[in-house]
Amino acid sequence: MISVGIRELKQHTSEILRKVREDGKEIQVTYHGKTIALLVPVKPVEPVMDEGENTAWTNLDQLAAEISIYWQEGLSASEAVHEARREL
Repeated sequence: MISVGIRELKQHTSEILRKVREDGKEIQVTYHGKTIALLVPVKPVEPVMDEGENTAWTNLDQLAAEISIYWQEGLSASEAVHEARREL
């Protein structure tokens, strides 16, 4: 496995990411000799379409259900965005 320091990553980002993307290389990013991150290629995800099913809407419904678990009652989306921006 290839290892690169943060400075080298900054200087050669495009070349390093090209190795990950095109060659499928995994690359360790180090800071003072210790691994702090791992760059790995992402495998393309092929959508599974069932007959008569609109996957995009199904995925949105699932996402909405996951978000609703953590959503505060009575909080609008606009208020949530405003709160998140204020924290930055």
